[in-house]
Amino acid sequence: MELLHGSLIPRFKIRRPISVFCKRIKKQDSLLIVDLFRENFPISYTRCRTLETHWDNTQSIRHLIVPSNDDSKQPELIFNRLQLSDEEYTDMRCSFGRYIAREAILNEEYWMAAWLRAEAHWEAAAYKRHAESFKLKYADQEFKALKKRCSGQDGNLLQCFCLVAVKKEVKNMKRTVLNSIVGTMDLSIRQYLQGETYPGIKKQSCVLASKQPFDAHKYAYISNVVVAKYARRRGIAINMLGLAARIAASVGMKKLYVHVTVDNKPGQELYKKRGFEFVTSDASSNGHLLMRMEL
Repeated sequence: MELLHGSLIPRFKIRRPISVFCKRIKKQDSLLIVDLFRENFPISYTRCRTLETHWDNTQSIRHLIVPSNDDSKQPELIFNRLQLSDEEYTDMRCSFGRYIAREAILNEEYWMAAWLRAEAHWEAAAYKRHAESFKLKYADQEFKALKKRCSGQDGNLLQCFCLVAVKKEVKNMKRTVLNSIVGTMDLSIRQYLQGETYPGIKKQSCVLASKQPFDAHKYAYISNVVVAKYARRRGIAINMLGLAARIAASVGMKKLYVHVTVDNKPGQELYKKRGFEFVTSDASSNGHLLMRMEL
């Protein structure tokens, strides 16, 4: 999938051309799903129209504009925006090898995280007719939902962080946001729902969570872990997990949870390597196992 030439990108604004170094991603590259356990977002079909914008006689960027029924103002996305320099980000981060794991800042970084998740969701069905249009719609919906969660507008979450893994700066080389993001995951701070003893596990005899949360009723939860296939086996997922654990501990959490599918053995081994243990050996009705890490 090409991310610049032949890109599938929603609404944007073209500004004055800038000289950047862009590494072309091979068409055969796809995504490695470490694990994907998400809230379900409805996917409705939509018609897309194509816009091709020429910068000069040799360069062009092809975009898909996804119409939306949402009348609310959407953030402006500029896909030739350069990636932030390492010095511009001063908050908690994890540096390893040629990558840095940190929280997403730019709207384009949030959208790229949503696109990676759309690619992962449709990877097994990429051969289907109109799969590209469905991925676009999925990414558009996930982007809006992700921004809503991270801005504190989701009533089920107390706090949400979108973590991304980006390529480190290289001397005399500038990358766009699209060519920098290689991994993503969500870290959320949640409150036990009524009747829950563990995330998604209810027991009638348990004490109900109060409406006003306090530490005993809160926990940290990881979801939507995706790494680009061309960047796998480089420690990206395990270092993002390490950063998530540090952030969760910094806001007072004592436990970090994650769901993993029964047949996802590589994912299970990854979480065990990071310090997670199974809460129960019984899978849920949708085939997921719950794992927990003490912080």
